[in-house]
Amino acid sequence: ESHPSYIALDNFGECLQGETGDWGIDVYPSATIGNQPESMQLMMDGSIEMVIVSGSYLESLNEDFVVFNLPTVFDDVEHQMEVLHDPAITGELYSSLEDDHNLRVLGGFTQGARSIFTVDGPVEFPEDMAGQKLRVQESEVNIAMAEALGATASPMATSELYTGLQSGVVDAAENNEPFYVSQALHEVAPHWSYTNHLVGVDYLVANTQTLESMDEQEREAFDSCWTAAHEEHTDMWADATEEAIVTAESEGAEFHEVDEAAFDEALSEMAQDFITTESQEALYESVRGVAE
Repeated sequence: ESHPSYIALDNFGECLQGETGDWGIDVYPSATIGNQPESMQLMMDGSIEMVIVSGSYLESLNEDFVVFNLPTVFDDVEHQMEVLHDPAITGELYSSLEDDHNLRVLGGFTQGARSIFTVDGPVEFPEDMAGQKLRVQESEVNIAMAEALGATASPMATSELYTGLQSGVVDAAENNEPFYVSQALHEVAPHWSYTNHLVGVDYLVANTQTLESMDEQEREAFDSCWTAAHEEHTDMWADATEEAIVTAESEGAEFHEVDEAAFDEALSEMAQDFITTESQEALYESVRGVAE
């Protein structure tokens, strides 16, 4: 309940209650009502109204979501949030799940920029990853990312990562700074290298019938309060990131700069490999157009 996502969602509910007098939001953290697949199914059935779900999960419902999950597609969190909440870019994508799944994507919370942390010495160039076993999330994109960097992809559950790094089952992992510290991974992998190879996302997904049951004023209040929520979350995420860095450094972790251009070049061909349709290409060009 101390996580920025919980706080922002709880405040979202208070805002909505205050604006409408009728609508509110009860937030259930820590998989209280099931993991992502279970909670998504409950929402499709109408048993719950909204779910926060990681970006990679939506790829199984519409392959176009892969564009937002690719390394280097977003320059930073600011670029990501501008894209995720621009209806001119996301409108068709976010409504694509309505007919078959009774769902609508409303936008997202950032997971922050992800970087690589290692047990033995910093990573400054992609070639430093050669031969290293890199823990990644179990997805085709993440496995391909590890291979593009010359590492051996090692999918592993979060619960196993600390002991995996400690015992040498894996040599490195990648994630954001709050995760790095909250899981105490800086204790066993004290070298953080700012590769910033990927900016992750959690989507807010809602039951379509719930949204349609709101009258015009209620929906305006809902949208306004959601905008305030994701903006608040972005600010809190920045603060949580800075706090994590201070904590890690005070406990012996070292933070290193890298050759960002070299990492971008190593990962640049992934877009060609994973963007295979005209709709994905158009979406990718729109995202990069915002940055340029």
